[in-house]
Parts: sequence; structure tokens; C-alpha cells
Amino acid sequence: MLASGRVPTPLIDTYAAAFGETALVATEQGLFEALADGPRDAAGVASEAGTDMRATEKVLNVLTSMRYLRYGRDGRYALTALARRFLLADAPSSVRDLVLMRRLELAWIDRLGEFLRSGDPLDVHGTMTDVDWGLYQRGMHAQAALSASEATRRTPVPKGARDMLDIGGSHGYFSVALCRRHQGLRSTVLDLPQAVEHAAPILAREGMGERVALRAGDALTDDLGTDAYDLVIMWSLVHHFDDPTNRSLVARIARALRPGGVLVIGEAIRPASPARAAQFSSFLDLYFALISEAGTWTFEEMAEWQRAAGLVPRRPIKMVIAQGIGMQAAARPVG
Repeated sequence: MLASGRVPTPLIDTYAAAFGETALVATEQGLFEALADGPRDAAGVASEAGTDMRATEKVLNVLTSMRYLRYGRDGRYALTALARRFLLADAPSSVRDLVLMRRLELAWIDRLGEFLRSGDPLDVHGTMTDVDWGLYQRGMHAQAALSASEATRRTPVPKGARDMLDIGGSHGYFSVALCRRHQGLRSTVLDLPQAVEHAAPILAREGMGERVALRAGDALTDDLGTDAYDLVIMWSLVHHFDDPTNRSLVARIARALRPGGVLVIGEAIRPASPARAAQFSSFLDLYFALISEAGTWTFEEMAEWQRAAGLVPRRPIKMVIAQGIGMQAAARPVG
């Protein structure tokens, strides 16, 4: 039926937001946490979460249809393995903070119509409240945890590397993972003051204070030094900047690298042609254009910034776990 074009998919696409909102509200209101210790009936969940019993029962039924909950013959609801693995705050693989960050993102997406009419992007980093910054940092930490294992394993760290700069890394999770993997490595995480303020408690919980340090500043204006680092990484940053800004930033990073040092740009990748773009990749290009001033970039565009800065680009690395995400690395020539 889908292949024939007879299914009214616009109705499905536009109604999906209602299911997303249900899961988000359930997370915000603590319905999943109310079931963490075992099954409860709707009245028990409502009592634990402090919500209305009748409304809670309706929401629990939708969550059951979404396979987050199971409903037993005894009238009690229980978490499925999926919900227990990803939606409880203390689960090792929890994405709860990333789900909660969706509230910020949905508020930004609500302004897509304004962007379409005017072309003027939102300045989200300049308008977020203190509460927003905390939510944003916790969400970005949870997002990094999803791909950190593969990313750190495939990051081309120069042999004997000692000093690393993590630009825009705030929560420091990639730095922590890389330093744990490479025992001689230490990292400085450079990010905006608001990000550093809320990232500090997150980083402190990793217990890597002697090897991973936060530095408040602005990568576009701060002095990055000369011949100072063996490795520089930038994750989820260049989509915020236009081409001239990224070229300038990469040129300054090139000067900050030691001979043989490596720059790694980790990003959502825009395919070279819209005809080959997956739905989510296309959406990310639109989303980042909405919230900042640019969008996603192709591997070749990022490699061109690196070549212009005197670096030697390496073959692009396409992530397996995080589809649509990749790393474009380049090295400063020795001599």
C-alpha cells in the first residue's frame, strides 16, 4: 500500500507529533520513574507521580500501545525492557535527559514558519535561559554517550599524543572517553561561559578532573595558541557557522596544531545530493539552519576548509551506530 502511493502518509507524518508529545510529557511528569520499582495500577502511578488518575490511565494506555509499557491481567502496568533501558534516570544507557531536551527543540521548531517566511534564523545560544542551558547540557551529554564508544575508537589519535583541545565540547564526554582510552592524553574543553557553568557538575561526576579541564571562552575570538596541541576535536559545532567563519576557525586550529597533529570534525553530514539524502539527514540540515545560521556540511566542504588551512585531509569516517554522523579528519604535515 505504501509503495502504491495510496496511503495518506501526510496524516501519519503530521500526527506523529502527538505520540512524541505523549512520551515526552510522561517522561517530564515522572510516569516511567513511578514504575521503576515494579508494576502499579493507574491509581498507584498517579499517586506516585502526583498526577490525575483518569488522565494518567489514558496516557499509560497510549504508552502501552507504543511498547513502552506492558499491561497485565491484574490491571497493573509495567516497564518494558526498552523503557527500563533508556528512560530511567539511573539507567547506564539512559537517554532521559536527551528526551527532556526535546522540549527546547520543539519550542524552536514551532518557529519554523517564521523562518520559512523571513529566512532569519534563531539565535538559540544567545537567548536560552539559565534553566534552558542546564537542560541543554544534560541532553547533549546523553546524546554524546550514544556514540562515544565508536567515536573514540575510530578517532585518529596521533601516536604519543599528549595535549588535546576539545572545542565546543562543554560536558566533556568525548574528552573523557578519549583520555580513558589513551592514557598519556589530557584535554582542555573550550566552550561558552554559560555552557561551562552547567557542564562542570556533569564533568565532575566522571572523576577525570586531573586530565580533563573546562575553559570558558569563545573559539571564534580566543587565542588558540601556536604548536600547542597534538589533537583538536570539534563535535556538533560547525553546523552553527557559515562557510567563511568555519574557514577562519579551521585556519586558526591548524596553527594551534603541532606538526603531525590532527584535527577531527565530528558532525551530522549533508549528502552531496538531495536525491541521496535520508529523511533525518535532510531534516538536520533544515533544523540547524533554523536554530543558528548555517546547516550541515558535506565531507568535501569540510575537507576543503582543512586543505585551505594547509592540512592534509584523510578519508571520511562514516559512523555505523549513529547513522548520518561522520568524522572528517586532517593532519598537519610534519616539517
